[in-house]
Amino acid sequence: MADEPTAARQSFGDIAPELAEISDRVLFGQVWAGAGLSPRDRSLVTITSLISLYRENELPFHMKKALENGLTKDEIIAVISQLAFYSGWPTAMTALGIARKVFDDVGTSR
Repeated sequence: MADEPTAARQSFGDIAPELAEISDRVLFGQVWAGAGLSPRDRSLVTITSLISLYRENELPFHMKKALENGLTKDEIIAVISQLAFYSGWPTAMTALGIARKVFDDVGTSR
């Protein structure tokens, strides 16, 4: 596993190799691979949480992952729209900007 170019290793493995290894083994290896939720549902929960907590750095990666895991563009926009009323207008507006860029990057039409 140490030689595999994982997202964690590419993102911060050069400065924090142990944290990257723990992220790969526990977060992505155990939590994301667990049987309790489908990957699609895990992505839905994750982007909802990241939007609500204003986690701009992590949101692009997880929005792309959500699309890969079967969420649609319309579902992501619906999540953002609903969260405008629960987590706040600024979090939703920030998430919309991120979603636009992610959709453009992956070639999803608006």
